[in-house]
Amino acid sequence: MFEWVFDLPMAVAGPGIVAALILFSVIGLRVTRRYVLPRMQIEPEESDFSSGMLQAVMTVYGLALALIAVSVWQTYNNISGVLTQEAASLAGLYRDVSGYPEPVRSQLQNQLRDYVNLLIHDIWPQQRRGIFPTGGVERMNEFQKRLIAFEPATEGQKILHAEALHAYNQMMQFRRQRLDAVTTGLPNVLWLVVVLGALVGMTSAFFFRIKDERYHRTAVILLATLVGMVIFIVVELDRPFRGDLGLGPDSYQLIYDQLMKEPLGQKVQLKGS
Repeated sequence: MFEWVFDLPMAVAGPGIVAALILFSVIGLRVTRRYVLPRMQIEPEESDFSSGMLQAVMTVYGLALALIAVSVWQTYNNISGVLTQEAASLAGLYRDVSGYPEPVRSQLQNQLRDYVNLLIHDIWPQQRRGIFPTGGVERMNEFQKRLIAFEPATEGQKILHAEALHAYNQMMQFRRQRLDAVTTGLPNVLWLVVVLGALVGMTSAFFFRIKDERYHRTAVILLATLVGMVIFIVVELDRPFRGDLGLGPDSYQLIYDQLMKEPLGQKVQLKGS
């Protein structure tokens, strides 16, 4: 599937997907009724068979599409939880290093503050474009070196240092899960099933000898609309960081503003000292 589809606004993607299926259905129904059905000898028994086939096709496709939609929704929710946990671990790590003696405390706090700022303003826009970000690796490596190099002098510092290392390891685990989620999504073979299954389901609804073409067309349009809306949900949630429903850095911005951002008075004092 074309990657640019995932970056379309919801107001464009939703109507576009539904309209494409409706257009296929209307044109396909007209061609079938005009050129295909007249050449077939369809008796009432065959209509019953076609009805059963349509039910079977749409049941199988609907079940497959529902399972895919549920899987995509669960993945989206899981990644949202990972972001919250990563932000919480960053906040915990920042509080832990706040108990370190100077100058290590300020050095570690500044590195964490710079990293979160980089994450919000540089790394996140790349994730929203589906680009695997490489920024922040060197900063985390430097932070790790400085954190591990610290030698606790008291029992209290040893306990605090152990908690800081634990928080750091947790943060790195959640960071890896976030990075892995940047390129996550349904494989192409499943998208092939979604698209071709929709076309097959629509086509199977064409082979009925219904006198009123307007009634036949209306029924097919309603079916296409329903299938298109479900596909639209899958498209919007399949890439967790992209599109209008893409996950944002709100949790990180919150801890940056409330915990890491230096007060204005402190900045002025530092400049004047």
